Amino acid sequence: MSMEGSYNFYIVALSVLIAIFASYSALSIAAKISHSRGKTRFFWLISGAFVMGTGVWSMHFVGMLAFHLHAGVKYDAWLTVLSMLASVVSSFIAFYITMPKSINWVKMAIGGFIMGSGIVAMHYIGMEAMIMPFELSYDRSLWSLSAVIALIASYAALLLFLRFRNQTSSSWLKWLSSIIMGFAICGMHYTGMKAARFYSEDGMMMEHTTSIDFPLLYGVTITIFVILMVSWGAMLFDRHVLAKMAYEDSITGLPNRNDMNRFFDTHMGSDSRIGILFLDLDRFKAINDTLGHNIGDLLVHEVGARLRQFIYGDQQVYRIGGDEFLFIVERCDEERAERLANQVLQSIKKVYRIEGNELYITGSIGISIGSIEESDRLHLLKTADTAMYKAKGLGKNQYCVYTDEIGIQEVRKMELEKDLQRALEHNEFFIAYQPKWNVKTNQLFGFEALLRWQHPRLGVVSPGEFIPIAEETGLIIPMTRWTLEQACHQCKEWIAQGIDQPVSVNLSVRLFQPDILLEWIQNVLEEASLEPHYLELEITESMVFYDVNDIIRQLEEIRRLGVRVSMDDFGTGYSSIGLLDRMPIDALKLDRLFTNDLDTPGKRAIIHAIILMAERLHLDVIAEGVENEEHIEYLIAMGCYVMQGYFYGKPMSSDEMMNWIEDNQGMGFHPAAAASMNE
Repeated sequence: MSMEGSYNFYIVALSVLIAIFASYSALSIAAKISHSRGKTRFFWLISGAFVMGTGVWSMHFVGMLAFHLHAGVKYDAWLTVLSMLASVVSSFIAFYITMPKSINWVKMAIGGFIMGSGIVAMHYIGMEAMIMPFELSYDRSLWSLSAVIALIASYAALLLFLRFRNQTSSSWLKWLSSIIMGFAICGMHYTGMKAARFYSEDGMMMEHTTSIDFPLLYGVTITIFVILMVSWGAMLFDRHVLAKMAYEDSITGLPNRNDMNRFFDTHMGSDSRIGILFLDLDRFKAINDTLGHNIGDLLVHEVGARLRQFIYGDQQVYRIGGDEFLFIVERCDEERAERLANQVLQSIKKVYRIEGNELYITGSIGISIGSIEESDRLHLLKTADTAMYKAKGLGKNQYCVYTDEIGIQEVRKMELEKDLQRALEHNEFFIAYQPKWNVKTNQLFGFEALLRWQHPRLGVVSPGEFIPIAEETGLIIPMTRWTLEQACHQCKEWIAQGIDQPVSVNLSVRLFQPDILLEWIQNVLEEASLEPHYLELEITESMVFYDVNDIIRQLEEIRRLGVRVSMDDFGTGYSSIGLLDRMPIDALKLDRLFTNDLDTPGKRAIIHAIILMAERLHLDVIAEGVENEEHIEYLIAMGCYVMQGYFYGKPMSSDEMMNWIEDNQGMGFHPAAAASMNE
């Protein structure tokens, strides 16, 4: 005798809700699978498969409890557990197959088939787990329909999984998808139940009793909601606590480098053009070193607060470390990037008032535009970084758009960096000497030793190219040691030939950091048997923004040896006028920037003020870049008598310098002779 069952409406509704909530949880975890790496990714993969599998199984089990035949029904524990494993394992395999960023239709077909087969297996194993006084058979048409619905539901689940794995936020679209997915899963279950046929033996007496085991129902329901709540709790904790720690900068509250990498991971393969703006604060290290890291952190915080105004829509700002920030602009062209760069530069250069300090700071921005499909993230970031350094080299407080020409320059820079070490080993460096002339006594006032590089393939490389590279790599230290040795030995030779003049050598701030400069100079002077007063060291104004007290201490020790010290390029650096009375120096060298603009009354007023100040401090003043007689007349009128420049002599080799000395020694300097020599 065939038996028809009935359903408890409330429990049916509960099963539908379970399916919807399980679907939503699985879709939410999908985003974690996509954005995680390593063991964390594997953890979220297992979690997603577990939530999806147990959610479908829970809906099935509650649906089974909603069905009753007015007869006692129990369940085989092992088959019940096996049905749950079938659902979880099939979900895991399907998610694992479709986990890569790029999947084809074959993987999609295999994944959907495995998940659908797992759901069918779960359902019908669960049916077999029923212990009851009936025989069970199935209507083949409805059985086939239930299997088709299971496959459709599985493909829908995977498509939604792929759709939402790049979307971490909660949205109405995700809820709508969960509802559709939940009803699809329930449709498979209840179609399968409709296919079931229950037969009892003829004449068998049936008890008019409900088949619902309420304690079991409550236990299963509580367990289901505990599983869902734990999964949601893990996601909420990950989103609001761990994600904040992992993806948010602690000082500015802006997204950090990890979040930037997540953006690239999410949009990998996209052909839309994006703009990368790499922002680096100018002279931030000087503020950190002089005012302390606490003020530096507060300044970075204030900069981050100003940059927040530029976050909207398809435009995001990241702090990627130190004083470096990165803008990513989707659907970007060069005009939009330049407009944004101008706005950013105008914003950050406004005054900052931090704990009684009034700070001014600017920024340099490098811009690179391209698509992630055309080039990987490293190329985009590298080109933006290259353009940023180009902007710094052009004078800071500006932006620069990356071009192929800049790329060629960067390749050359990398080649020079690679060849610098070899150049030192293969004696490719040489020294050129430029004379200084005292117009008051009409006599030679000394020489400046200038390092030059004869590259075997590129020819003579400008110091403006290789000195900054040497500074960055630290090779400036052995290069300066070599220059000191060569200059001191050459000076000793000239003294032996009756040319009693000192030689000056430029020093990098890097030489003060190991605190070995004094010992170096002593050793070099001893090796060359040169009296200390024949050596002059030239420092730059920028040194005052490092550990100025330590530099002053080292310079005082060096001067006690008898070595002279001069400040090079004065007036173009960081305005060290307030420290001039403390700095242990003997001379100021006016940068050629002033000399080349002597016809400007403002420049002449500045030079005159510098000369008067130097006189008060008993400092010599040496003008660089003197190229014509008009320069000389202006400088003499203002009280500057020591000059250096092409009018007197270009940088020359030691042999050329000897010829120059022979032409000018003993008879004073003749401008006409100099002019003919420099032609």
